[in-house]
Amino acid sequence: MSEIEIRKSKMVGKQSIIFHNPPCIIAASSVAGKKEGEGPLGPLFDIIFEDPLVGKDSWEEAESKLITDAAAKVLQKAGLKSKDIRYLIGGDLLGQLIATSFGVEDLEIPLIGIYGACSTMGEAMSLGAMMVEGGFADRVIALTSSHFAGAEKQFRMPLDYGNQRPYSATWTVTGSGAVIIADRKYANRSNGEALILIKGVTTGKIVDYGLKDSMNMGAAMAPAAYETIKQNFEDLNIKPEYYDKIITGDLGYVGKNILLDLLKENGYDISGNHMDCGIEIFDKDSQDTHAGGSGCGCSAVTFTSFILKQLREGIWKRVLFVPTGALLSTVSFNEGNSVPAIAHAVIVEAE
Repeated sequence: MSEIEIRKSKMVGKQSIIFHNPPCIIAASSVAGKKEGEGPLGPLFDIIFEDPLVGKDSWEEAESKLITDAAAKVLQKAGLKSKDIRYLIGGDLLGQLIATSFGVEDLEIPLIGIYGACSTMGEAMSLGAMMVEGGFADRVIALTSSHFAGAEKQFRMPLDYGNQRPYSATWTVTGSGAVIIADRKYANRSNGEALILIKGVTTGKIVDYGLKDSMNMGAAMAPAAYETIKQNFEDLNIKPEYYDKIITGDLGYVGKNILLDLLKENGYDISGNHMDCGIEIFDKDSQDTHAGGSGCGCSAVTFTSFILKQLREGIWKRVLFVPTGALLSTVSFNEGNSVPAIAHAVIVEAE
């Protein structure tokens, strides 16, 4: 490439993009279940459901209701209607994304359904930011969800079995988070809060260390988080201190330690500015969640409630948001396959 082409290019390094006109997050919403509402972040959630079925007849219908309410709430907070949104990008953990498709069907917004397991929020935000910055959309909703009982039913054991959970297991978050990503001309700064920009992304690749324990998602996903974070550092030629916080999605206590060790072995120490959503969302002492939280909703509701608040209030200036996902299915696991994983990083800054 010529020097002029390099200056014009938004591609940086092997896997990253830096936006010339960074899109902004103009609104966010968080919907959570009773257990999540009892945790440290409970006061920050927009909606908390005391009933795990949220008035529905099945866990799957309940999760769709979480998405419906998250989408409605984010539109309300932005002062918009569904007709004002060009695209909706989202997905969930259930087969064929049924929570999302049933949850947003009444909105009649063009839908791009995606699957990145628990990394879905990062994937949705990355794609939404690319579409807005590229001029393919003016406003995009990025959202995702998960439900504890629905995930147990599909991936592990139905709750009626009363099976024992190992200490390495994480607790799937019941919740849904949504953001509206838009061109900065649509941002309303009358409230005096900081403008939240998506400055860039580092798209992850599939990483498989051969782990076959479906009850230890933190160990399966930590190598993927390591690869994406390391690639972000290399592509941007930066050190960990560039970010106020490096925030993984749902590694929990087991995966966090593995991630820190892997990065230290390669010369990167993020122990001073790392945070994991799966650790933050539950109280280790009072809530029995073993290794912490997980699920698509884990990073989504933590981002839309707590992380954005820290940025808006100027407590943090720049974060690297890295949701992580384990790409197994009941078919692949029961056929004896390992658990591949992926992590997508989003650079979020307050201006």
